[in-house]
Amino acid sequence: MNNVTDDLTEDLIDVVIKDLKKDFTGWKKWQIVWMILANAVILGVSVLQGDTVLGIMASITGVICVILCGMGKVSNYLFGTINVVLYALVAWRAKYYGDVMLNLLYYFPTNILGWIAWKKNIDQETNTVYKRRMTWKQDLILLLVSVVGVFGYGYVLRLLGGNLPFVDSMSTVLSVIAQILMIKRFMEQWVIWIVVDVVSVIMWVAAMFTEGASIAVLMMWAVYLGNAVIMFIKWLKETKQQETGTANNSEVTEAG
Repeated sequence: MNNVTDDLTEDLIDVVIKDLKKDFTGWKKWQIVWMILANAVILGVSVLQGDTVLGIMASITGVICVILCGMGKVSNYLFGTINVVLYALVAWRAKYYGDVMLNLLYYFPTNILGWIAWKKNIDQETNTVYKRRMTWKQDLILLLVSVVGVFGYGYVLRLLGGNLPFVDSMSTVLSVIAQILMIKRFMEQWVIWIVVDVVSVIMWVAAMFTEGASIAVLMMWAVYLGNAVIMFIKWLKETKQQETGTANNSEVTEAG
């Protein structure tokens, strides 16, 4: 039994190493600059402010995760898994229980599911995931579910005595929805991530004044926000190109 477990572990490690090697090669200059700049800002501010090692590690792994996600790289889920554990500890200290439950009970297992789903939908030529867009009917359903979820969960968090319950709820509920869209490879995930990031920045600014929360985590969410805007533009452009290419191929097929 132990031999079987060891073999599976070694196979998994080999797969992860191969993914990392593929995902960190062939980058464009702007992608390299953005990765270095984002992490340098967080590290520099954190050191100057005397932040904790936990807060810095949570922030850096989170930034690497979202940038790799925006680039369509499957290894974003590896860094995401590390990030959710570290971030849950930071959020617990700040009494953001919604974020704690979100990370441990939702993000952790969905990172594993996301890794499996993306592995099945990788363009072998570019080594990036295939991207999709939602229909207007799906957009309306998404809006309705989001509103109901935010107010319902906000009421629960208020009963638990959490800080800023409805703001915390918005961050949590929309993050759940955005993660599903991320696994499904929908471009619209970035619209929701932008909202989540704005709300989260507000939450952690408030936490700094009341709980002395991590400056690195605040900077992490600020970088998340900038990344979400950049990647929204990137995914929107790429999905439009994919749709144009599909339509052109259909016309050629019909003509033939």
